[in-house]
Amino acid sequence: MTPAADFWPGCGFQALARDARGWLVPSDEYLQWLLARPELALVPESCAAEIALHESLALSPARVVLSAELAAVQDDDARENYTVFLRFRDGLLAAGTLEAYYLQLMRSGVVNVPAVFIDAVVQALLRNLLDNCNDAFEARAAEMLFRSQRITLQDGQMLAGDRATLDMLNETAGLGEVGRLLLQSGALQPTAQVKVLSADNAAQYWQESDRHHFLLDLTHELTQDLSHGLTFKMTRARSGLKALARVLERWVGHLLGVQVQIEPVHQVTDSAWRWHVGLDVESTAILNDLYQDRPVDGERMARLVSLFTLTFANPAEMRADVAGKPVYLGLATNAEGVVRIKPQNLLLNLPLASVS
Repeated sequence: MTPAADFWPGCGFQALARDARGWLVPSDEYLQWLLARPELALVPESCAAEIALHESLALSPARVVLSAELAAVQDDDARENYTVFLRFRDGLLAAGTLEAYYLQLMRSGVVNVPAVFIDAVVQALLRNLLDNCNDAFEARAAEMLFRSQRITLQDGQMLAGDRATLDMLNETAGLGEVGRLLLQSGALQPTAQVKVLSADNAAQYWQESDRHHFLLDLTHELTQDLSHGLTFKMTRARSGLKALARVLERWVGHLLGVQVQIEPVHQVTDSAWRWHVGLDVESTAILNDLYQDRPVDGERMARLVSLFTLTFANPAEMRADVAGKPVYLGLATNAEGVVRIKPQNLLLNLPLASVS
């Protein structure tokens, strides 16, 4: 697989194959990549049984593991980690593709694997559907579907930054434990080793994508004051919200086979509003309250990052009672200013026509 511009080299994508449908088939190499994650790495305290299990799986990652082998692992946490990994591995192999596994898991309502594995699957799926993407803004926006973002306002811009990266820089200035000690002593001030993605530096994204240090500008409109008290609003050509909308369109098309168009909007004025989907926990609650005419205070409303309209290319693919009507989407932060998108919401909650 040779993308137009390679990115996210650490997501295991190159170890996956595609089936005739274009969905990702797990291979031994991909399972070995999963096994090499820090959660499953051997440590000096690993017992002989854990070492033997790890080494045998590294050689034959799809092999059957007997319950006695797991029971022999002495450390409770290590034993649980391997149990979870094997449950995840067996689910992938039984489903046949990462897409089928993800859909089955989310539709089951019983998510029995940790978020770290689910995020790994989502990242691989996005890497697949963006394989021929040359737009760094879309690739950066796609990170929002598997990595939490901190939203900040700076000089009139709404910026999304990778939460883990920003927290690490704030705690250590990017210098590890030495940086942490220097910050605590006051000898070093936090430095913002992040930059806003722009047309001027977009080419750098592809080489630096695994560092997650680009901020995405989610500002949708620029307001310019004119004379005589007039203002002029102009939609940004490189809005991160537009890039996110394009990614969400691809996500729905790839996993549901339904073509939709998604556009960011500032407000919903539709008196016949019939259907909405929150892209996260907070926006789901806000949209539910607004739809039910329940009061939403100003502090909660201020958490809304954006609203979107979603329209189906073919209204016949919608439920008959809402066919042809727009679906409204919401995106919001929690009280700490963090956005955590739940990409499964779009797959589970759209008003799709029943398949007979």
